Parts: sequence; C-alpha cells; structure tokens
Amino acid sequence: MKITKKEILDILQEIIIPDDNKSLIHYDVLKDLSITNSEIKIKLLVSNPTLQFRKKIEKKINNFITQKSNDYVVNIDFDINKEVNKKNNSKKTIHNIKNIIAVASGKGGVGKSTISSNLASSLSILGKNVGLIDADIYGPSIPLMFDVENEKPLVTNIEGDSLIEPVVAYGVKLLSIGFFSKPSDAIVWRGPMASKALNQMIHQANWGNLDYLIIDLPPGTGDIHLTLVQSLPLTGSIIVTTPQPISLIDAKKAAAMFKMKNINVPILGLVENMSWFSPSDNPKKKYFIFGEAGGENLSHDLNIPLLSKFPLLESIRESSDVGRPASLQDNDNSEMFINFAKSVIEKTKERNEKISKTERVKITHTRGCS
Repeated sequence: MKITKKEILDILQEIIIPDDNKSLIHYDVLKDLSITNSEIKIKLLVSNPTLQFRKKIEKKINNFITQKSNDYVVNIDFDINKEVNKKNNSKKTIHNIKNIIAVASGKGGVGKSTISSNLASSLSILGKNVGLIDADIYGPSIPLMFDVENEKPLVTNIEGDSLIEPVVAYGVKLLSIGFFSKPSDAIVWRGPMASKALNQMIHQANWGNLDYLIIDLPPGTGDIHLTLVQSLPLTGSIIVTTPQPISLIDAKKAAAMFKMKNINVPILGLVENMSWFSPSDNPKKKYFIFGEAGGENLSHDLNIPLLSKFPLLESIRESSDVGRPASLQDNDNSEMFINFAKSVIEKTKERNEKISKTERVKITHTRGCS
C-alpha cells in the first residue's frame, strides 16, 4: 500500500518540539521530505535533538508506516541548528562536577562495569554526590546492575535548554544508552553516531552538583575514548585488569593511551579483579585461577598504585545480576568496595593538590590526538 506525503506530514504535525513549541512541519524544522517506492527520507533541523526525543519521533513514524505498509524503509536525519547551539554551548552542564573519573580496561570481560557500579554506589554511601555514565554504547550493562532496565529518563527544561534527567538508583544518578533501547536490541552504529550519543549523555543531561562523575568506558582504545577526552577534562582514570597475562598486555595499552603526551590524563591507580577464587564452603581457601601477582607486577612496571584486589566470588556476581551492587550488601564484600572508594577519594585528593586541571584534548587531524 502506498503512503502519501500528506499522510507523513499529518503525523509530523502532531509531534511538538519541547520548549520551541513548534511542530515538526514548521518551515525552519522540516528541511526535506521525500518518498520513493521503497524509502521515506525525512530531514529535520532542531536545536537540541536529545536521544529520547529522537526515539519518540522514530517510533511514532515507524509505527504509523508499518500499520500502512511494510514496503518502506524510513531514514530520519537530525541536523543541529548551529546558531541556536552556539548559545547553548555556553551553558555546559559539567561546570558543577568536581571530579570526573574514567574507568577503563584494555580487554573486555575483566569486570570493569562491576568495579564502576560498586565504586559509584560506595562513593554515594560515603556521602558523596555521584553520577555514573555507561559509555559502553554497544554493550550497556549499568541498567541491569542497578535494577533499572525498565526506567526511561525524562526531559526537563532548564534555562531554555531541554536536558535529560538521569535515572536515580541507590543515590547514584545514571545514564546509559540502555535506557533508550530494548535489552534485546543490538546497537549497530558507526563511530560518529556512538560518539554523538555519548556527548549527549554528557552535555545534554541535568547532572546538577556532583562530587564525582564516573565514566564506565568500553574496553579497548577507540572512538569513544577519544570522544571522552575531547569532551571532558578528566580528573583521572582507573585501569581494571585480571592477573592473567593476556589481560595485563591490554591493560598496558589502556594505560599507554592515557599517558600519551597529548592526552595526559593522570592514572589514579590499577584494580586487579578476579585475583583469586574462594569457594563458599571454604572461604579461606584461595585458588589463583588467572595467575598470581599480575596486578602487582604491572603496578610496579607502570609506576602506578595498586588501589585494590577483588576476588572472584559468586556473591559479587549474583549482586550484579539482581541489580543491587555488592557494596550495598551486609557482608565483607561491602567493606572491600568501601575501602576501595576511600582509596579513590584519597588518590583524587592527592592528584588535585599536586597537578593542575586536565585540559580537554584537541584533535587536529584524522590520525588521532595532536
């Protein structure tokens, strides 16, 4: 069944842009609408296309079209109104954030998100105002770890800007791409799209006054990492590894990225995760499944402090799966993570007393940092 341009315009007219009070068919919003035998293309010019706003438009249009016909592919292109954005760029939402810490790993599967979530919740327990960004765009896990998979962030208006309200759980403000997609959906985006999504979670969110903003990075060293150091003046970074040599090799690469001359983000320390396994029926027995002293040796080689060592425990895994960080449990796990958070506070204080504020990285050519 064919779909007419008028039918698409009627749908667009029903959608009002927050704060601007304009429908999507307004002359300076709708820049192009074309329909071929198999594709519908829509180009919109908006001042602040938040993730939630874009999802709302895409869902409404796709629902309408699939009800009419399955013969069309819909492509919606959002352009930012640069003139309006120049004014909005002066109102960055990060000025009231005291410390921004990136948690990184060279290799996936080392428990970086577990460390990030428990660090954030432990800092909150210690009385700090904390935010946590799930920057792992392709594999978000923070919504599950905080039992907020079904939550949807709201949009609020602050001084004329539409800002995403982070979801709050256990006293921690959270944002993740997982809030804007189904758990079963694959995020198949090119680097620029993923970087744009991260920038929106950073700069188009109402973070308020924070003592710490924790960034849970994806593994490796790529587009997201470059976007982060371009977008934020990082206070420092934490490298997560296991004692296994194959993990240590990649942890060295993550550390080398932060130490690059033109990135130069201080490394607050190293965390060795899954240091040993202790069975629940014999908790004093230690099995060094991934090797022993790998984190200590790497700490010595890189001349960075070893902040903490965490065992491979079923109880920590279970707490992540049920959405309640282990730091909130009434057992020894909580004490381990609280002590880790205290070490991070101490190292952050030392860093701020000894080193000047980190500058954002400027990228001047396509090969990377300069």
